[in-house]
Amino acid sequence: MKQFQTRRNARLPAYLRGSVTPEEDILRGVRHLRRLVVVVDLHGRRGCVRGGDVRREDWSVDYHAYDLVGFEPEGVKPPFHRTTLFQILVVGLCAFCAPGIWSAMNGLGVGGSQSPDLVNAANALLYAFMTITCFAGPWLTNLIGFRFTLAIGSVGYPLYAAGLYLNNRTGATWLVYLGSLTCGISAGFFWSVEGAISTGYPEQHKRGRYIATWFTFRNFGNIIGGAISLGINHDVAGKGQVGHQTYLGFIAIQCLGLPVGLFLSIPAKVQRDDGTKTEAPRGIDPREGLKAMWSLARSRSIFLLIPLFWYFGWIQAYPGTYLATYFTVRARALGSFLSAVVGILSTWLAGSLVDLPWLSNRHARAVLTYVLIAALNTATWIWAVIIQNEYRSTNPVLDWGDQGAFGRGFGLYMFERISLSMIRYSSLLRGIETAGVAVGFGVQAIPAPLIVTACVNFGLWGIALPFSYFATVKVVRKFREAALPEEPLVSR
Repeated sequence: MKQFQTRRNARLPAYLRGSVTPEEDILRGVRHLRRLVVVVDLHGRRGCVRGGDVRREDWSVDYHAYDLVGFEPEGVKPPFHRTTLFQILVVGLCAFCAPGIWSAMNGLGVGGSQSPDLVNAANALLYAFMTITCFAGPWLTNLIGFRFTLAIGSVGYPLYAAGLYLNNRTGATWLVYLGSLTCGISAGFFWSVEGAISTGYPEQHKRGRYIATWFTFRNFGNIIGGAISLGINHDVAGKGQVGHQTYLGFIAIQCLGLPVGLFLSIPAKVQRDDGTKTEAPRGIDPREGLKAMWSLARSRSIFLLIPLFWYFGWIQAYPGTYLATYFTVRARALGSFLSAVVGILSTWLAGSLVDLPWLSNRHARAVLTYVLIAALNTATWIWAVIIQNEYRSTNPVLDWGDQGAFGRGFGLYMFERISLSMIRYSSLLRGIETAGVAVGFGVQAIPAPLIVTACVNFGLWGIALPFSYFATVKVVRKFREAALPEEPLVSR
C-alpha cells in the first residue's frame, strides 16, 4: 500500500499539550478509513492522523511522529453549531434570503417593473460586475475568510429590491442602477463562496444530501417569493407594475442574509463526524490561480461547453421581457410562482433520468436524456418564434380569465423556464455564463421587436447544440473508461 507522507514534530492541540506523558501516549486501536485517514484512540480521545499503513512496531511511537489532524473527547459530539450540517443550513438560509428571493422577484418579469428597458439595463450592469467578482471571489475568501465573504455577498440583494421599490413609488431610477451595481459585486462573491462551502465542508458520504439541501433552500426562496407576490397581486387584472408591498416583503427577507451569514463557523472550528476538521487553503498566489484558470480555459472540454453557457446566459433576458410585455400583473405573479415549482420538478426529472437504471448502458442513458432536453429546447424556440410572429400584429394583454389565449402564451413562458432550469444546474462556468447574461440584458435593454430576440436565441441554441452533444459524449466516455479517484477526506 502506498505510504503517505507524514510530518514529524507536529504540534499537539492546545487542550492536549502537557496532559499526558510519553509513556501514556500510545497509539491504540488503529484502523483505516477510506485509505487516506487513520483514526486512533489517543489517551481516551478519538482523533485522526495522516498516514498510510501504520506498522505494529510503530504503535508505541508518540504522537509527534505523525501529523495530527484533530481530536475530540471520545463519545462526545461537537456542538451543533460546529457541525457540517449547521454550516449547510446557514448557507442554505442565505441562499434562500438572497438569490432565492431575487430569482422570485425577476420571475415576475423584469423585476415586477412596468419598464422592461430600465430593468434590463440594470441587470446588464449587475451581471457585468458579477462577471468580474466571480473570478475575484476566491481572492477575497482567502483574505477575510468564508464567514465574512458569505455575509458580504448577501449585502447587495436588498439594495437591488430597494431600487425597484423606489422606482415603483416615485419613478426615480438612480437607486435601481446603484442597487444593481452593488448587487452585482456582492453576488459574485456570494456565488464563489456558497458552492465552496456546500461541497468542501461536508463529509464525503453526506455530500450529495447536503448539496441537495442547499439547492432546496435556494429553490424554496423562489417558491416563497413567488407565493408572496401572487398573494399580494392576485386581484390586479391589468398591465402595469406589481404593488409596492411586494418589494417590502422581499426587502425584509433579503436583509436577513447578512446576520445569518455571520453564524457560519470558520473551517478550523468545524468538526466532521469522523473527527477531522475542515481546512481552507490560505495565501493562494493570484498569479498561480490565473495561470491555472487559463490552462483550464484552453482545455478541449471547456471549449466544447462555452457555446452552451454563453447561450444560457444570453437568453435569460427574454422570458422576463416577454412576460412583462404581454401579461397582466397577476399573471406575472402566477408565472413567478409556477416557474419555481415546475423548475424544481424538471431539474429532479432530468437528474432521475440519468440516475435510474431504466437502461443498463450509462452512455445510452446520458445520450437519450440529452436528446430529450435538446428536443424540448428546440420545440420551445420554434413555439416562441411562432407565438412572437402572431403577437407582433395583435399585441395582446393576457390574463388567466381568458383561458384559451392565455394558455398558449403562458405555456411558452413555462417551457422556457423549464429549459433554463435543466441547463442551469449543470453550469460550472459561471464566469462565462454571467458574461453572456450581461450582454443579453444589455441588448434586450435596446427597444427591439421580441420576434428578433426569439430568432436570435433560436440561432444561438442551434450553434450550441452540436458542441453540447460532443461534450456529453466526452464526459460519459471518461466515466466509462476509468473510475474517478476517491477524494481525500481531509484537504491540506
